Amino acid sequence: MLRFLRLLILQESFSLLLCTALSAVFPHAVMSQEQIMIGYDGHAGFQGPIWATKDLGLLEKNGLTGELILIPGSARGMAALISGSVPFIQGSATAPLAAFVRGGDVAVIAAALNKFPFSVVVRKELKSPADLIGKKFGILNFGGSNDLAVSLALKEWNIPRSAVTILASGGAPERLAALTSGVIDATVLSPPETVAAARAGLRILANLSDLNASFPQTLIMARRSFVTSKRDTVKGFVRAYSEGIFEFKTHREKAIKVYAERLKQKDLNVLEETYSYYSPKFSLPPRVDRGGLNNALDLVRQTGDVKGEVNLAQFVDESIIDELEREGFYKKFADRRGKK
Repeated sequence: MLRFLRLLILQESFSLLLCTALSAVFPHAVMSQEQIMIGYDGHAGFQGPIWATKDLGLLEKNGLTGELILIPGSARGMAALISGSVPFIQGSATAPLAAFVRGGDVAVIAAALNKFPFSVVVRKELKSPADLIGKKFGILNFGGSNDLAVSLALKEWNIPRSAVTILASGGAPERLAALTSGVIDATVLSPPETVAAARAGLRILANLSDLNASFPQTLIMARRSFVTSKRDTVKGFVRAYSEGIFEFKTHREKAIKVYAERLKQKDLNVLEETYSYYSPKFSLPPRVDRGGLNNALDLVRQTGDVKGEVNLAQFVDESIIDELEREGFYKKFADRRGKK
């Protein structure tokens, strides 16, 4: 981890030295675009908005030059953010909440997805939620969004958690293989893995995005001190990210092209099904669902690190979204959608 952070810091130092050198050689050149790095936490369909923001040139449109950096593991992402190695991180709510309650300098500034991006996939002979009783349910790990999604689904279905054997079963490919071979009876998957599961004859029992319960799965975090000191940069990024969501939701061909490149997927049917699943679920304006934050906080409380009440208003900073809304920025998107 230390080596990783040092690499990021060296990259930032190199960029700074390069800009200084260019300014010395070309003293009259206009260096108008600020360079930033943006961390994200994996390859899945719910990463679409941040990929679109980068790949469709929306950072440059808003005066920024940025690179996306894959930082697997939420704890690593938070370490990179809080250390100042990256100014923005995209990820789910639990890790930043855990950092916040421990006094970490972190705030949520936007949210693209406030629903669980998972489906419950089961062996074909299981036909209803009640059939899960007594069965083995594979998840990624305990204490994460997989675990919370399953717990809330079982609660809505009036099935005690103790009635199901829940197992940590690895990543999506491993869980799909375990389900196909009969090692487990059920799991949660997202597109494009759900497409592969259906083709293998497995049953999609339920889409967890249809649950009453919400969960902030795709958030943008920054240090609150950075939001204060570099507000123009943050505002430019939120503008670009918001437009990325809009372009993704409303321009199918552009979005599928982004998915094809980022997911390294050539099957058009898989790409179209992945797009159809995610695109309606992205939020614009990208505000955070407070009920979902409470669900995430309940999950963090299980670690025992949370003592007493937590002021979630200090964890969320939507002041830039508020400002853009007052300026009519989001109304322009609504008007453009209405003309299509």
